[in-house]
Amino acid sequence: MSVLLRNVVVFFLVIVLSVPSQAFAARNKKKIKRSPRPTAVAAVLWDATANHRYYAKNLDAKVYPASTTKVMTALLALERLPLDKYVTVSETAIQVQETKLNLKPGEQYRVRDLLFAVLLKSANDAANVLAEAAAGSQAQFVAMMNQKARAVGAKHTLFANAHGLPSDAQQYTTAHDMALLFAQAFKNPFFRKAITFKYRIIYSKEGRRYFLKSHNKSLFLNWKRNVYGKTGYTRQAQSCFVGYFIKRNHVYVIGVFGCRKRWEDIKFIIERYGGVNL
Repeated sequence: MSVLLRNVVVFFLVIVLSVPSQAFAARNKKKIKRSPRPTAVAAVLWDATANHRYYAKNLDAKVYPASTTKVMTALLALERLPLDKYVTVSETAIQVQETKLNLKPGEQYRVRDLLFAVLLKSANDAANVLAEAAAGSQAQFVAMMNQKARAVGAKHTLFANAHGLPSDAQQYTTAHDMALLFAQAFKNPFFRKAITFKYRIIYSKEGRRYFLKSHNKSLFLNWKRNVYGKTGYTRQAQSCFVGYFIKRNHVYVIGVFGCRKRWEDIKFIIERYGGVNL
């Protein structure tokens, strides 16, 4: 072999051996790819059955509750009102922004149907009607909400209304507190059943019909396991959710607040820290 040919071969081998294969490069790139992180400002994953926390992010940071407030509204209504009782819509109850059913003053609805409207469609006017029926006035109902929050250990929560929309009055909660409140509401059989529905039709006593569709988008994503709960959104609060799933007969409570990507956050936390493949 000539000196020139030998030098060419050596040069070629040096180049080949110094450049990693495409397969190796792809594997290496995959290795250093960063894992996603929840966009939620605050979050929690808690095994309420075993009282074991699997994940916490800014657990005690104050966040806006938005319509997760309605977990407390439903809890108090269930404690104080018979499900089949008819209650009357007042003029003051309908003075609220969307989302709502556009109820009319003087109409009557069963408590159970208003609860479906609150928990599935997140109807703000329905929440006000329940508040007035349970406490006599919305102001008195808010006082009851805050008293109940303290009673169950949600010491860093302050409610301002029954629906969770922005208010001149101060309102806030924490991921920890909302998980506690959800676990309290979960003890009620009607609450547990109501949040599993994708759809529901309700009627006024006069025969007015409403079609309800759950705001819980996870029920429509074909996940391998259902995650039931209550959504919330305002510009202040961003997207939030508090709910549960079952694993080995244990109740796991998941809460996310201040999310940019609510459903991705929920899926990531449950899969990474709950050990459940969705």
